[in-house]
Amino acid sequence: MEAEQVQRPQAFPLRVRGTLDSGLSRWLWLVKWLLAIPHYIVLFFLWLAFLVLTVVAFFAILFTGRYPRGIFDFNVGVLRWTWRVAFYSYGALGTDRYPPFTLGEAPDYPATLELAYPERLSRGLVLVKWWLLAIPQYIVVGVFLGGGYAAAEATDWVWAVGLEAGLIGTLVFFAAVALLFTTRYPRGIFDFVLGLDRWVARVAVYAGLMTDSYPPFRLDQGGEDAAAAPTEAPPRPPAPETAAVAPAPMEPAREGGGAGRVVLIVVGSIAAVLAFGLLAGGCALIAIDQTQRDDDGFLMSPSEDFRTSTYAIVSESADIDTNGAEWALDAFLGTLRIRSESDRSVFVGIGPETEVDRYLARADHDVVTDFEHEPRYSRRQGGEPDGPPGDQEFWVASSSGSGEQTLEWDPDEGDWRAVVMNADGRRGVSSEMSIGAELDPVIWVGFGLLVAGALLAGGAALAITAGARRGHR
Repeated sequence: MEAEQVQRPQAFPLRVRGTLDSGLSRWLWLVKWLLAIPHYIVLFFLWLAFLVLTVVAFFAILFTGRYPRGIFDFNVGVLRWTWRVAFYSYGALGTDRYPPFTLGEAPDYPATLELAYPERLSRGLVLVKWWLLAIPQYIVVGVFLGGGYAAAEATDWVWAVGLEAGLIGTLVFFAAVALLFTTRYPRGIFDFVLGLDRWVARVAVYAGLMTDSYPPFRLDQGGEDAAAAPTEAPPRPPAPETAAVAPAPMEPAREGGGAGRVVLIVVGSIAAVLAFGLLAGGCALIAIDQTQRDDDGFLMSPSEDFRTSTYAIVSESADIDTNGAEWALDAFLGTLRIRSESDRSVFVGIGPETEVDRYLARADHDVVTDFEHEPRYSRRQGGEPDGPPGDQEFWVASSSGSGEQTLEWDPDEGDWRAVVMNADGRRGVSSEMSIGAELDPVIWVGFGLLVAGALLAGGAALAITAGARRGHR
Protein backbone atom coordinates (compact mmCIF):
# COMPACT_ATOMS: atom_id res chain seq x y z
CA MET A 1 0.00 0.00 0.00
CA GLU A 2 1.46 3.33 -1.04
CA ALA A 3 1.90 5.89 1.72
CA GLU A 4 -0.16 8.99 1.30
CA GLN A 5 1.86 12.11 0.70
CA VAL A 6 0.67 15.28 2.38
CA GLN A 7 1.30 18.26 0.15
CA ARG A 8 2.69 21.22 2.04
CA PRO A 9 1.07 24.58 1.22
CA GLN A 10 3.08 27.02 -0.85
CA ALA A 11 5.60 28.63 1.49
CA PHE A 12 5.52 32.35 2.26
CA PRO A 13 8.47 34.15 3.94
CA LEU A 14 6.27 35.61 6.69
CA ARG A 15 5.43 33.63 9.81
CA VAL A 16 2.55 34.90 11.95
CA ARG A 17 1.67 32.85 15.00
CA GLY A 18 -0.68 33.26 17.94
CA THR A 19 -1.43 31.08 20.95
CA LEU A 20 -4.86 31.41 22.53
CA ASP A 21 -4.57 31.90 26.28
CA SER A 22 -6.72 29.82 28.54
CA GLY A 23 -8.72 31.48 31.25
CA LEU A 24 -9.28 34.80 29.46
CA SER A 25 -11.08 37.42 31.53
CA ARG A 26 -14.70 37.83 30.52
CA TRP A 27 -14.62 41.56 31.29
CA LEU A 28 -11.17 42.84 30.36
CA TRP A 29 -11.93 43.10 26.63
CA LEU A 30 -14.39 45.92 27.44
CA VAL A 31 -11.53 48.23 28.47
CA LYS A 32 -8.63 47.02 26.34
CA TRP A 33 -9.16 49.97 23.98
CA LEU A 34 -8.32 52.20 26.94
CA LEU A 35 -5.39 50.13 28.16
CA ALA A 36 -3.86 50.01 24.69
CA ILE A 37 -3.90 53.80 24.16
CA PRO A 38 -0.16 54.17 25.00
CA HIS A 39 0.62 51.58 22.32
CA TYR A 40 -1.66 53.33 19.81
CA ILE A 41 0.18 56.61 20.35
CA VAL A 42 3.61 55.04 19.86
CA LEU A 43 2.41 53.00 16.87
CA PHE A 44 1.08 56.13 15.21
CA PHE A 45 4.57 57.58 15.02
CA LEU A 46 6.17 54.23 14.26
CA TRP A 47 3.91 53.80 11.23
CA LEU A 48 4.77 57.28 10.05
CA ALA A 49 8.41 56.25 10.21
CA PHE A 50 7.53 52.97 8.48
CA LEU A 51 5.98 54.83 5.55
CA VAL A 52 8.88 57.27 5.26
CA LEU A 53 11.47 54.49 5.38
CA THR A 54 9.50 52.43 2.87
CA VAL A 55 9.85 55.29 0.40
CA VAL A 56 13.61 55.27 1.06
CA ALA A 57 13.66 51.49 0.58
CA PHE A 58 11.73 51.88 -2.70
CA PHE A 59 14.54 53.90 -4.26
CA ALA A 60 17.20 51.64 -2.73
CA ILE A 61 15.55 48.57 -4.31
CA LEU A 62 15.03 50.40 -7.59
CA PHE A 63 18.72 51.24 -7.94
CA THR A 64 20.45 48.39 -6.07
CA GLY A 65 17.97 45.52 -5.93
CA ARG A 66 18.43 45.27 -2.16
CA TYR A 67 16.28 46.30 0.80
CA PRO A 68 18.56 48.15 3.29
CA ARG A 69 18.99 45.76 6.21
CA GLY A 70 18.70 48.42 8.92
CA ILE A 71 15.43 49.73 7.49
CA PHE A 72 14.18 46.16 7.03
CA ASP A 73 14.85 45.28 10.68
CA PHE A 74 13.10 48.43 11.87
CA ASN A 75 10.04 47.86 9.67
CA VAL A 76 9.79 44.23 10.76
CA GLY A 77 9.90 45.52 14.33
CA VAL A 78 6.95 47.82 13.60
CA LEU A 79 4.99 44.90 12.14
CA ARG A 80 5.94 42.72 15.11
CA TRP A 81 4.85 45.39 17.61
CA THR A 82 1.61 45.95 15.69
CA TRP A 83 0.78 42.25 15.64
CA ARG A 84 1.26 41.93 19.41
CA VAL A 85 -1.04 44.89 20.05
CA ALA A 86 -3.60 43.55 17.56
CA PHE A 87 -3.54 40.10 19.16
CA TYR A 88 -4.03 41.65 22.61
CA SER A 89 -6.76 44.04 21.49
CA TYR A 90 -9.45 43.83 18.87
CA GLY A 91 -7.50 42.12 16.10
CA ALA A 92 -7.93 38.80 17.93
CA LEU A 93 -8.46 39.26 21.72
CA GLY A 94 -6.27 36.18 22.06
CA THR A 95 -4.46 37.11 25.28
CA ASP A 96 -4.77 39.24 28.39
CA ARG A 97 -0.99 39.67 28.70
CA TYR A 98 -0.07 43.29 28.11
CA PRO A 99 2.16 43.73 25.04
CA PRO A 100 5.78 44.79 25.66
CA PHE A 101 7.01 48.15 24.36
CA THR A 102 9.68 46.83 22.04
CA LEU A 103 10.50 46.46 18.37
CA GLY A 104 12.50 43.34 19.07
CA GLU A 105 11.39 39.76 19.34
CA ALA A 106 9.45 38.65 22.38
CA PRO A 107 9.49 34.86 22.04
CA ASP A 108 7.69 34.32 25.34
CA TYR A 109 4.72 36.46 24.21
CA PRO A 110 1.78 34.46 22.76
CA ALA A 111 1.86 36.43 19.46
CA THR A 112 5.00 36.35 17.31
CA LEU A 113 5.91 37.52 13.82
CA GLU A 114 8.99 36.64 11.78
CA LEU A 115 9.96 37.65 8.26
CA ALA A 116 12.89 36.25 6.29
CA TYR A 117 15.22 38.90 4.92
CA PRO A 118 15.30 38.90 1.09
CA GLU A 119 18.85 38.97 -0.21
CA ARG A 120 17.71 40.27 -3.61
CA LEU A 121 14.50 41.94 -4.80
CA SER A 122 13.28 42.66 -8.33
CA ARG A 123 14.05 46.23 -9.39
CA GLY A 124 11.27 46.19 -11.98
CA LEU A 125 8.64 44.58 -9.76
CA VAL A 126 9.03 47.29 -7.12
CA LEU A 127 7.43 49.78 -9.55
CA VAL A 128 4.11 47.95 -9.81
CA LYS A 129 3.64 45.40 -7.05
CA TRP A 130 2.57 47.82 -4.30
CA TRP A 131 -0.30 49.31 -6.32
CA LEU A 132 -1.15 47.45 -9.54
CA LEU A 133 -0.41 43.84 -8.62
CA ALA A 134 -1.78 44.24 -5.10
CA ILE A 135 -5.19 45.58 -6.18
CA PRO A 136 -6.94 42.17 -5.91
CA GLN A 137 -5.42 41.71 -2.46
CA TYR A 138 -6.57 45.16 -1.39
CA ILE A 139 -10.14 44.29 -2.36
CA VAL A 140 -10.06 41.12 -0.26
CA VAL A 141 -8.37 42.86 2.67
CA GLY A 142 -10.97 45.62 2.42
CA VAL A 143 -13.65 43.05 3.20
CA PHE A 144 -11.65 41.78 6.16
CA LEU A 145 -11.00 45.25 7.57
CA GLY A 146 -14.19 47.07 6.72
CA GLY A 147 -14.80 48.55 3.29
CA GLY A 148 -12.89 50.42 0.63
CA TYR A 149 -11.13 52.73 3.09
CA ALA A 150 -9.44 49.79 4.74
CA ALA A 151 -8.44 48.41 1.37
CA ALA A 152 -6.81 51.69 0.44
CA GLU A 153 -4.99 51.77 3.78
CA ALA A 154 -3.91 48.11 3.89
CA THR A 155 -0.24 48.94 4.41
CA ASP A 156 -1.14 50.91 7.54
CA TRP A 157 -2.47 47.68 9.11
CA VAL A 158 -5.54 49.52 10.45
CA TRP A 159 -6.84 46.38 12.11
CA ALA A 160 -4.24 46.83 14.81
CA VAL A 161 -6.24 49.55 16.51
CA GLY A 162 -9.45 47.58 16.27
CA LEU A 163 -11.57 50.45 14.98
CA GLU A 164 -12.77 48.91 11.71
CA ALA A 165 -16.09 47.07 11.52
CA GLY A 166 -15.07 44.53 8.86
CA LEU A 167 -15.16 40.75 8.98
CA ILE A 168 -12.32 40.55 11.50
CA GLY A 169 -13.93 43.07 13.85
CA THR A 170 -17.32 41.35 13.57
CA LEU A 171 -15.94 37.90 14.36
CA VAL A 172 -13.88 39.20 17.26
CA PHE A 173 -16.98 40.91 18.64
CA PHE A 174 -18.91 37.61 18.47
CA ALA A 175 -16.05 35.91 20.29
CA ALA A 176 -16.04 38.65 22.94
CA VAL A 177 -19.79 38.19 23.53
CA ALA A 178 -19.28 34.44 23.87
CA LEU A 179 -16.43 35.10 26.29
CA LEU A 180 -18.63 37.42 28.32
CA PHE A 181 -21.41 34.88 28.82
CA THR A 182 -19.55 31.54 28.72
CA THR A 183 -15.97 32.46 29.75
CA ARG A 184 -14.78 30.51 26.69
CA TYR A 185 -13.38 31.78 23.40
CA PRO A 186 -14.84 29.68 20.54
CA ARG A 187 -11.88 27.86 19.03
CA GLY A 188 -13.35 27.87 15.54
CA ILE A 189 -13.68 31.66 15.54
CA PHE A 190 -10.13 32.05 16.84
CA ASP A 191 -8.65 29.86 14.11
CA PHE A 192 -10.63 31.70 11.44
CA VAL A 193 -9.67 35.16 12.77
CA LEU A 194 -5.98 34.15 12.87
CA GLY A 195 -6.24 33.12 9.24
CA LEU A 196 -7.70 36.50 8.31
CA ASP A 197 -5.05 38.36 10.32
CA ARG A 198 -2.35 36.30 8.65
CA TRP A 199 -3.72 37.19 5.21
CA VAL A 200 -3.70 40.90 6.07
CA ALA A 201 -0.13 40.67 7.37
CA ARG A 202 1.05 39.00 4.16
CA VAL A 203 -0.50 41.77 2.08
CA ALA A 204 1.12 44.37 4.36
CA VAL A 205 4.64 43.01 3.86
CA TYR A 206 4.10 42.60 0.11
CA ALA A 207 2.76 46.14 -0.30
CA GLY A 208 5.56 47.35 1.99
CA LEU A 209 8.09 46.03 -0.60
CA MET A 210 9.55 43.57 1.93
CA THR A 211 9.12 40.49 -0.28
CA ASP A 212 8.55 39.58 -3.92
CA SER A 213 6.46 36.52 -2.99
CA TYR A 214 2.86 37.20 -3.94
CA PRO A 215 0.43 36.58 -1.04
CA PRO A 216 -1.50 33.36 -1.71
CA PHE A 217 -5.28 33.52 -2.05
CA ARG A 218 -5.59 30.99 0.72
CA LEU A 219 -6.88 31.14 4.27
CA ASP A 220 -4.35 29.41 6.51
CA GLN A 221 -6.29 29.08 9.72
CA GLY A 222 -5.06 28.37 13.21
CA GLY A 223 -2.45 29.75 15.54
CA GLU A 224 0.47 28.02 13.83
CA ASP A 225 1.57 29.26 10.42
CA ALA A 226 1.98 26.01 8.50
CA ALA A 227 2.70 27.81 5.21
CA ALA A 228 5.58 29.93 6.50
CA ALA A 229 8.99 29.44 4.95
CA PRO A 230 11.69 28.56 7.48
CA THR A 231 13.64 31.62 8.53
CA GLU A 232 16.80 29.68 9.27
CA ALA A 233 18.27 26.33 8.25
CA PRO A 234 17.34 23.31 10.45
CA PRO A 235 20.18 21.92 12.57
CA ARG A 236 22.20 19.10 10.99
CA PRO A 237 22.10 15.69 12.72
CA PRO A 238 25.38 14.43 14.14
CA ALA A 239 27.54 12.37 11.77
CA PRO A 240 27.23 8.58 12.18
CA GLU A 241 29.77 6.69 14.29
CA THR A 242 30.82 9.93 15.86
CA ALA A 243 30.05 10.86 19.39
CA ALA A 244 27.75 13.84 19.32
CA VAL A 245 28.95 16.52 21.64
CA ALA A 246 26.22 18.86 22.74
CA PRO A 247 27.26 22.44 22.14
CA ALA A 248 27.31 24.80 25.05
CA PRO A 249 24.10 26.79 25.26
CA MET A 250 24.46 30.20 23.71
CA GLU A 251 23.38 33.22 25.66
CA PRO A 252 20.57 34.91 23.78
CA ALA A 253 21.41 38.24 22.24
CA ARG A 254 20.29 41.02 24.45
CA GLU A 255 18.19 43.69 22.98
CA GLY A 256 19.96 46.98 23.47
CA GLY A 257 18.36 50.03 25.01
CA GLY A 258 14.67 49.30 24.54
CA ALA A 259 13.34 52.57 25.96
CA GLY A 260 16.10 54.68 24.44
CA ARG A 261 15.62 53.06 21.04
CA VAL A 262 11.89 53.74 21.07
CA VAL A 263 12.52 57.36 22.07
CA LEU A 264 15.00 57.78 19.20
CA ILE A 265 12.58 56.28 16.70
CA VAL A 266 9.58 58.27 17.93
CA VAL A 267 11.54 61.54 17.96
CA GLY A 268 12.91 60.74 14.52
CA SER A 269 9.42 59.99 13.24
CA ILE A 270 8.06 63.28 14.56
CA ALA A 271 11.00 65.11 13.01
CA ALA A 272 10.37 63.30 9.72
CA VAL A 273 6.73 64.44 9.68
CA LEU A 274 7.76 68.03 10.44
CA ALA A 275 10.47 67.84 7.78
CA PHE A 276 7.94 66.60 5.24
CA GLY A 277 5.66 69.53 6.10
CA LEU A 278 8.51 72.04 5.71
CA LEU A 279 9.64 70.52 2.41
CA ALA A 280 6.08 70.42 1.07
CA GLY A 281 5.47 74.02 2.18
CA GLY A 282 8.71 75.21 0.60
CA CYS A 283 7.94 73.48 -2.70
CA ALA A 284 4.41 74.88 -2.67
CA LEU A 285 5.59 78.46 -2.07
CA ILE A 286 8.19 78.25 -4.84
CA ALA A 287 5.64 76.74 -7.25
CA ILE A 288 3.09 79.45 -6.43
CA ASP A 289 5.70 82.19 -6.81
CA GLN A 290 6.71 80.90 -10.23
CA THR A 291 3.23 80.20 -11.63
CA GLN A 292 0.76 82.67 -10.09
CA ARG A 293 2.42 86.02 -10.82
CA ASP A 294 0.95 88.31 -13.46
CA ASP A 295 2.92 90.21 -16.09
CA ASP A 296 3.69 93.01 -13.60
CA GLY A 297 5.08 90.62 -10.99
CA PHE A 298 2.07 90.64 -8.64
CA LEU A 299 1.18 87.36 -6.95
CA MET A 300 -2.54 87.11 -7.73
CA SER A 301 -5.33 84.88 -6.49
CA PRO A 302 -7.63 83.04 -8.94
CA SER A 303 -10.54 85.12 -10.23
CA GLU A 304 -13.89 84.74 -8.46
CA ASP A 305 -17.34 85.72 -9.69
CA PHE A 306 -18.94 88.16 -7.25
CA ARG A 307 -22.68 88.75 -7.72
CA THR A 308 -25.42 90.28 -5.61
CA SER A 309 -28.86 91.76 -6.09
CA THR A 310 -28.11 94.45 -3.49
CA TYR A 311 -26.32 97.77 -3.89
CA ALA A 312 -22.84 96.75 -2.75
CA ILE A 313 -20.46 93.90 -1.95
CA VAL A 314 -18.29 94.71 1.06
CA SER A 315 -15.28 92.83 2.47
CA GLU A 316 -14.89 92.03 6.13
CA SER A 317 -12.80 94.48 8.11
CA ALA A 318 -9.03 94.20 7.57
CA ASP A 319 -7.16 95.25 10.70
CA ILE A 320 -3.58 96.26 9.87
CA ASP A 321 -1.48 96.80 12.99
CA THR A 322 2.30 96.67 12.63
CA ASN A 323 3.08 97.94 16.15
CA GLY A 324 5.30 100.61 14.67
CA ALA A 325 7.03 98.31 12.15
CA GLU A 326 5.57 99.89 9.01
CA TRP A 327 8.65 98.79 7.10
CA ALA A 328 7.37 95.20 7.30
CA LEU A 329 4.41 96.09 5.08
CA ASP A 330 6.70 97.49 2.42
CA ALA A 331 9.34 94.76 2.76
CA PHE A 332 7.02 91.76 2.71
CA LEU A 333 3.57 92.70 1.41
CA GLY A 334 4.41 95.58 -0.90
CA THR A 335 1.70 97.15 -3.05
CA LEU A 336 -1.78 95.61 -2.95
CA ARG A 337 -3.64 95.09 -6.25
CA ILE A 338 -7.34 94.39 -6.87
CA ARG A 339 -8.35 93.51 -10.42
CA SER A 340 -11.98 93.59 -11.54
CA GLU A 341 -13.65 92.88 -14.88
CA SER A 342 -17.30 93.57 -15.73
CA ASP A 343 -19.51 94.37 -18.71
CA ARG A 344 -21.00 97.31 -16.83
CA SER A 345 -19.33 100.28 -15.18
CA VAL A 346 -18.33 99.26 -11.64
CA PHE A 347 -16.61 101.08 -8.80
CA VAL A 348 -13.96 99.42 -6.62
CA GLY A 349 -12.70 101.31 -3.59
CA ILE A 350 -10.84 100.90 -0.30
CA GLY A 351 -11.76 103.10 2.62
CA PRO A 352 -11.65 103.31 6.42
CA GLU A 353 -14.04 100.90 8.09
CA THR A 354 -15.91 103.61 10.02
CA GLU A 355 -16.49 105.73 6.91
CA VAL A 356 -17.62 102.77 4.79
CA ASP A 357 -19.99 101.58 7.52
CA ARG A 358 -21.44 105.07 7.86
CA TYR A 359 -21.93 105.35 4.07
CA LEU A 360 -23.70 101.98 3.78
CA ALA A 361 -25.42 101.98 7.17
CA ARG A 362 -28.91 102.36 5.66
CA ALA A 363 -28.16 100.60 2.36
CA ASP A 364 -29.04 97.06 1.33
CA HIS A 365 -25.66 95.29 0.87
CA ASP A 366 -23.78 91.99 1.28
CA VAL A 367 -20.69 91.37 3.40
CA VAL A 368 -18.34 88.61 2.16
CA THR A 369 -17.81 86.02 4.89
CA ASP A 370 -16.14 83.05 3.17
CA PHE A 371 -14.32 81.91 0.01
CA GLU A 372 -14.37 78.11 0.55
CA HIS A 373 -15.74 77.15 -2.89
CA GLU A 374 -17.50 80.32 -3.93
CA PRO A 375 -18.10 83.66 -2.20
CA ARG A 376 -20.57 83.53 0.67
CA TYR A 377 -22.34 86.59 1.98
CA SER A 378 -24.07 87.93 5.05
CA ARG A 379 -27.01 90.13 4.02
CA ARG A 380 -27.51 93.58 5.58
CA GLN A 381 -31.03 94.81 4.92
CA GLY A 382 -31.71 98.45 4.03
CA GLY A 383 -32.59 100.88 1.29
CA GLU A 384 -30.55 102.96 -1.15
CA PRO A 385 -27.06 104.32 -0.34
CA ASP A 386 -26.45 108.04 0.16
CA GLY A 387 -25.40 108.82 -3.42
CA PRO A 388 -23.05 107.14 -5.93
CA PRO A 389 -19.76 105.81 -4.51
CA GLY A 390 -17.64 108.08 -6.68
CA ASP A 391 -19.07 111.14 -4.92
CA GLN A 392 -17.60 110.09 -1.57
CA GLU A 393 -14.31 111.62 -0.47
CA PHE A 394 -13.07 109.06 2.08
CA TRP A 395 -11.63 106.51 -0.39
CA VAL A 396 -7.86 106.01 -0.07
CA ALA A 397 -7.74 104.14 -3.39
CA SER A 398 -10.41 103.58 -6.05
CA SER A 399 -11.01 102.56 -9.65
CA SER A 400 -14.09 102.97 -11.83
CA GLY A 401 -15.17 101.91 -15.30
CA SER A 402 -16.21 98.96 -17.48
CA GLY A 403 -14.01 96.14 -18.75
CA GLU A 404 -10.84 95.36 -16.83
CA GLN A 405 -10.00 97.77 -14.02
CA THR A 406 -7.01 97.72 -11.65
CA LEU A 407 -6.77 99.25 -8.19
CA GLU A 408 -3.40 99.58 -6.47
CA TRP A 409 -2.86 100.61 -2.86
CA ASP A 410 0.09 100.78 -0.49
CA PRO A 411 -1.35 99.38 2.78
CA ASP A 412 -1.20 101.47 5.92
CA GLU A 413 -2.11 100.93 9.55
CA GLY A 414 -5.81 101.03 10.37
CA ASP A 415 -9.08 99.17 9.83
CA TRP A 416 -10.11 99.00 6.18
CA ARG A 417 -12.87 97.67 3.95
CA ALA A 418 -12.98 97.04 0.20
CA VAL A 419 -16.24 97.86 -1.61
CA VAL A 420 -17.59 96.88 -5.05
CA MET A 421 -20.61 98.81 -6.39
CA ASN A 422 -22.09 99.90 -9.66
CA ALA A 423 -20.61 103.28 -10.57
CA ASP A 424 -24.10 104.80 -10.73
CA GLY A 425 -25.08 103.32 -7.34
CA ARG A 426 -27.81 101.03 -8.72
CA ARG A 427 -28.75 97.53 -7.57
CA GLY A 428 -27.31 94.34 -9.04
CA VAL A 429 -23.51 94.20 -8.78
CA SER A 430 -21.58 91.67 -10.87
CA SER A 431 -17.83 91.47 -11.41
CA GLU A 432 -14.96 88.97 -11.85
CA MET A 433 -12.37 89.87 -9.23
CA SER A 434 -8.95 88.79 -7.98
CA ILE A 435 -6.64 90.18 -5.33
CA GLY A 436 -2.90 90.02 -4.91
CA ALA A 437 0.26 91.78 -3.80
CA GLU A 438 3.92 92.04 -4.72
CA LEU A 439 5.06 89.65 -1.95
CA ASP A 440 8.66 89.63 -3.19
CA PRO A 441 10.10 87.57 -0.27
CA VAL A 442 7.85 84.54 -0.95
CA ILE A 443 10.43 82.69 -3.00
CA TRP A 444 13.11 83.22 -0.33
CA VAL A 445 10.74 81.95 2.36
CA GLY A 446 10.17 78.88 0.17
CA PHE A 447 13.91 78.25 -0.15
CA GLY A 448 14.31 78.74 3.60
CA LEU A 449 11.64 76.12 4.30
CA LEU A 450 13.38 73.72 1.92
CA VAL A 451 16.73 74.15 3.69
CA ALA A 452 15.13 73.77 7.14
CA GLY A 453 13.19 70.72 5.98
CA ALA A 454 16.31 69.10 4.52
CA LEU A 455 18.27 69.64 7.74
CA LEU A 456 15.40 68.30 9.85
CA ALA A 457 15.02 65.31 7.52
CA GLY A 458 18.71 64.54 7.95
CA GLY A 459 18.35 64.66 11.72
CA ALA A 460 15.27 62.43 11.54
CA ALA A 461 17.11 59.90 9.40
CA LEU A 462 20.01 59.82 11.87
CA ALA A 463 17.68 59.33 14.84
CA ILE A 464 15.66 56.56 13.17
CA THR A 465 18.79 54.82 11.89
CA ALA A 466 20.43 55.00 15.31
CA GLY A 467 17.33 53.51 16.92
CA ALA A 468 17.13 50.72 14.35
CA ARG A 469 20.86 49.89 14.69
CA ARG A 470 20.66 49.72 18.47
CA GLY A 471 17.78 47.29 18.11
CA HIS A 472 19.73 45.23 15.56
CA ARG A 473 22.74 44.98 17.88
